[in-house]
Amino acid sequence: MEDRDIIYKVSELNLEIKNLLGRGFSSVWVEGEISGVKRSSLGHIYFDLKDENSIISAVIFKWSLKNIDFEPENGLLVKVFGEVTIYDKQSKYQIVIKKALSLKYGPLQLRFEELKKRLMAEGLFDDERKKKIPAFPQNVAVITSLYGAAIRDIISIIKRRAKNINIFIFPVRVQGDGASDDIAMALKEANSKNYNIDVIILGRGGGSMEDLWAFNEEIVARAIAASDIPVISCVGHQTDFTISDFVADLRAATPSAAAEIITQGVIDTKNRISQLEKRLISSLKIIYQRIKLRFFKFINSNFYKNPFSIIEKNVMEFDNLYTSLNRAFDSRIKDLQSNLKNLSDRLKNLNPETPMKKGYTITKKGDTVIRTIDDITIGDVIEVIFSDGSAKSNVFEKIKKSEHEEAK
Repeated sequence: MEDRDIIYKVSELNLEIKNLLGRGFSSVWVEGEISGVKRSSLGHIYFDLKDENSIISAVIFKWSLKNIDFEPENGLLVKVFGEVTIYDKQSKYQIVIKKALSLKYGPLQLRFEELKKRLMAEGLFDDERKKKIPAFPQNVAVITSLYGAAIRDIISIIKRRAKNINIFIFPVRVQGDGASDDIAMALKEANSKNYNIDVIILGRGGGSMEDLWAFNEEIVARAIAASDIPVISCVGHQTDFTISDFVADLRAATPSAAAEIITQGVIDTKNRISQLEKRLISSLKIIYQRIKLRFFKFINSNFYKNPFSIIEKNVMEFDNLYTSLNRAFDSRIKDLQSNLKNLSDRLKNLNPETPMKKGYTITKKGDTVIRTIDDITIGDVIEVIFSDGSAKSNVFEKIKKSEHEEAK
């Protein structure tokens, strides 16, 4: 190194490059296909522009969006106008877009749309053929890369929410040459009877359209459709859609969401048990409070303090009732005795022998009692009955009271 050689700091070198790019590419048109669209929390849009051989980063700042009359999305072929500059912190050059024109779809997006249209016509997307995801799976197959964040997220969530679930990992390449073949073979293997799988999770983390392309291949789509086991597709982020998502029995926005879906039945059951437990505890507390109140009411009662008081009270009431009953019984006996005497006296008075003992007699002619003087004639034999016997006599004279005497 000679003394006259210029030594740059990293930041100084980046600044020089930035100035060179600014002078040479301050206003440039670039044509390419959009890939890997991301929108920041501040409203800026970041993505890549690519063609068959190369790629460049691009950004549309929020204040430049007013110059663009379409929504940037993966697969769109566009012409953009802007300035090529460098992002100092990462030493990464990019194009800052001022305005853009849509040329519709690029080659990859056209392939995607063509396959999507053809498989839809075959009915591979129809809801009628989709299988129900089991609420309580016991054995879960996970088809993804061993080296991505997706596998760690899935295992972590399942073990945290449902420890009893068995996880079978089928490692595959998820991008690049041969990835689609790996995925199709893994789907076939998971369907074998060796594992008794209840549900399959197929997916990977986010990336560009090229990164996710293995999940847009027809061989993968048909392997999903041929699966006898329900398949959950979870490829990329919430905004990413692949052919696998449409063919699968269920699409999850992310791998983490897929893990949450298959464990939701366990979580719901746990929550239900927790609710029942809270209701049971609440009911037991209410019952305890009632028993507690009754207990304190009892120990403060007269019976608890003097248990014989109730017995004494009852004994006194019994004595009073017994005395009253005896009085009523005696009174009733006396009334019955009085009534009996009266009836006896009346019977005695009605007995014909009673007046006979006083000197009265009964006179009969044959079997007929003589009641009036007209019942006999002179010469009749009559019988006179006394209280202690009878006598017979002949009628030789009849003396009838005069009317004057009868009137007296």
